[in-house]
Amino acid sequence: MSDTTRPRDSGFDPNRSRWIPWAFVGAFAVIIAVNLVLVVASVTTFTGVTTGQSYDRGRAYNAVLAEAARQDALGWSARVALDGSALAVAVNDREGLPVGGRMEGVLLRPLEGVEIALDFVAAGPGRFIAFADTPARGQWEARLSLHGTRGQRLDIRQRVLVR
Repeated sequence: MSDTTRPRDSGFDPNRSRWIPWAFVGAFAVIIAVNLVLVVASVTTFTGVTTGQSYDRGRAYNAVLAEAARQDALGWSARVALDGSALAVAVNDREGLPVGGRMEGVLLRPLEGVEIALDFVAAGPGRFIAFADTPARGQWEARLSLHGTRGQRLDIRQRVLVR
């Protein structure tokens, strides 16, 4: 008697399943590539440090609070406006009277490290104007100091938008 039955097909074909290990290799290659892109981006972009020696400044924070209280006691208020390339600053005291003195400062773009020195001229009592040719549009920070006629000082920090 001859056996005419064929062995049952198990469904396993080694030629059809050769791609499975390569799928794992490909998935890990994609993960490694994405991680490398993120590592390079994190190392080459903004460091997050905007203040040098931040630990020492943090320890001296009481001096920062005392300076803020001193400026609040002056009662001076400042309005900063950027119109085209002209930066205008108006400073008034507690009673609304203009405050005279000498204004100095810079326009700063902290993320890019661009700093433009400003040369202020008096444009009237308590009013100062400086012209700045900003190289880029967007948000800038005006860091200004008004030195009053009797030795007082007001630090002004305000963001301005260059259009």
